[in-house]
Amino acid sequence: MISDKHSTEADAADSLLPSLDLTAIIADFRRFSRFFAVIFGIVFLLIIVPVLMQVPLYTATASVMMDPRTINTTSDQDVLSGLPADSTTIDTEVEILKSNALGDRVLRSLQLDQDPEFNGYLKPRTKFFGLIKSAPDNRRLTPLEMQARHEDVLGAVLGGLSVARSGETRIITISYTSTSPEKSAKIANEWARLYLSQQLETKFQATKEANDWLNSRLGDLRTQVEAAETAVQQYKIAHNLMAVSADNTLGQQQITTLDQQLAGVKVDRAESEARLAVAKRQLTTGSSGEDVGEALNSDVIKNLRAQRTSVSQRLADLQSRYGNKHPDIIKAQDQLNDIDAQIRAEIQRIMSNLEAQAEVQRQRTASLAGSVAQARGALASNNAASVKLNELQRNADAVSSLYQSYLDRFKQTSSQEGIDRSDARIVSNASLPTGPSAPKIPISMALAFIGALGAATGSVLVRRALDSGLTTATDVETILRQPHLGNIADLASTLNRGQKATPAQYVVDKPLSVFSEGFRIMRAALIYSRIGHEVKVIAVTSSLPGEGKTTTAVCLARVMALSGQSVVVVDCDLRRRSINQYITGPVEGGLLEVLAGKADINSVLIKDDLTNVQYLPLVESAYTPKDVFGSEAMDQLLDRLRASFDVVILDTAPVLAVVDTRILARKADVVAMLVRWRKTQRKAAQASLELLNETGAHVCGVVLTQVNVKEQAKYGYGDSGYYYDQYKKYYQE
Repeated sequence: MISDKHSTEADAADSLLPSLDLTAIIADFRRFSRFFAVIFGIVFLLIIVPVLMQVPLYTATASVMMDPRTINTTSDQDVLSGLPADSTTIDTEVEILKSNALGDRVLRSLQLDQDPEFNGYLKPRTKFFGLIKSAPDNRRLTPLEMQARHEDVLGAVLGGLSVARSGETRIITISYTSTSPEKSAKIANEWARLYLSQQLETKFQATKEANDWLNSRLGDLRTQVEAAETAVQQYKIAHNLMAVSADNTLGQQQITTLDQQLAGVKVDRAESEARLAVAKRQLTTGSSGEDVGEALNSDVIKNLRAQRTSVSQRLADLQSRYGNKHPDIIKAQDQLNDIDAQIRAEIQRIMSNLEAQAEVQRQRTASLAGSVAQARGALASNNAASVKLNELQRNADAVSSLYQSYLDRFKQTSSQEGIDRSDARIVSNASLPTGPSAPKIPISMALAFIGALGAATGSVLVRRALDSGLTTATDVETILRQPHLGNIADLASTLNRGQKATPAQYVVDKPLSVFSEGFRIMRAALIYSRIGHEVKVIAVTSSLPGEGKTTTAVCLARVMALSGQSVVVVDCDLRRRSINQYITGPVEGGLLEVLAGKADINSVLIKDDLTNVQYLPLVESAYTPKDVFGSEAMDQLLDRLRASFDVVILDTAPVLAVVDTRILARKADVVAMLVRWRKTQRKAAQASLELLNETGAHVCGVVLTQVNVKEQAKYGYGDSGYYYDQYKKYYQE
């Protein structure tokens, strides 16, 4: 029992959902063709009109490539190494191209803040949708306001920029969109140029800072070299560290060796003193240092002198081409001065060494000549002191090697200045666009068409989903699960333009019309609705007022009467008493008077002169709150009418409005439920049918009333109204 109830509820819920039948959907689109066209046109215009009103935009594109290859004019290593060509690095450079710093450089370079396209403050101010224009704001601005305006202009400039990596390559495209094709190409090229310039400036600054640091470091290292070499010499002098035999005993051979050494030392002393004297004499006479270097036989001075020659030549070449204030001449002059200073320092260092060596020679000579006897002790002490000497010598060698490496690096960075190159290069400059990049009219038209089509289709589907009315026989059978008894046309939809008529009169005047045919179809369906049972009492009802119950009852009665049947129409709507409008004379008695025993039925029946239909009306002032339809008197009256007439039609009240019809319906042989075409809510009709079924009434089916036959032709295949255009001429209107 419970499962059956749930199944019924599920079926009812499913019945509320719109059908997904393709033919029904096609029919709905035919029915809503005007609505579809209106929505389509509105949406299409809303999309395409703003596009057509847009100012044309032009896009120019320049391309740069991150080039990991280097052009080595020297074998020197760059101070600032080149960028690797990996994806992370390229993505980083893309962000640099998008940066505010680079955008600001482009803005200032091209003076874009003076262009109204980017500086909206230069445009005339407008009010009331552009109807009133005033001069631009030229008042004096505060620093904060100037900064804010500059940021706004910069944002506008960056708004037209598009930077992207081209696939998986090392090429970066720089696209700029502007209202002018010339301007877009100019800005794109300037953006690429300033990007490369920024890279070069970064490398130049790094090289300059490296040279400055190396120059300062060389002075410190030079002092350290001199101190380390002096310490070695002084230690040798202090400990008499001369060449000794591997043997610790002083034999005659050792003494002889010492004598030989003494002689050699004297010769060396004389040579050192001579070299020292020559160098001093040359320096005293004001020599430039070139001949001094020859006298001292210094490789370092030779190398520095060779560097000086190269720099001097370059300086002379630059002076022949440029003025003395040229940066390259100044830089070359500084290099020349620095080399001269190094030469002087090296000469001074060598002079110091020569003096130290001469002093050592004198000391050694004195020592060897003074006391050969002390050679044994000196030799023994030398073995212990050599350890410290080696340490000092290693320190001196290390400092000298470090000094030489810094000197070489300084020469490398000095020669590198002016030949740095960027890590990217321009692949292609931006050219003038041949046409606007936006708006793209064909694409916009296509998108507008698709959007309008989608919006119109969606609107139709939504309207269809929200359409809670019943339209076709299929709706009646699938949603209400009731037989379809026929369609009663809306008389106005069947008439020619300007033609007027009333339904009750029209079925008499035009019995072969499509309007009259609806009642004949309904009559046949009612008669054969209960096979094996005689159908004499027919209750005509609906869910709500205004669905055509009285009109349908009267017209059905007249059609039946014209076919030869005796028919009586009983007005059972105590509140409306609608039958009275079809009665020409006064109504002095009616249903309530008969039920109350105050009048005989034959005295209150009113005959229709055109069709002989009998009417049992309600008096205008007659109303009772009593349950007259459930009384025994009502049963007796119906039995009497059954015996007197072929057909008894009960014009009842709406089912949902009052309870009278639920009581009366079970007394009728069949109940015809009227549903107004496209107007009556599905839920209302279902609720009415459930109430009637609960009372035990025999609902034989549903009749669609006030059907617009012309509009009905737009609904689904299979419904008789669909073929109205083909068979309408068959009827006599």
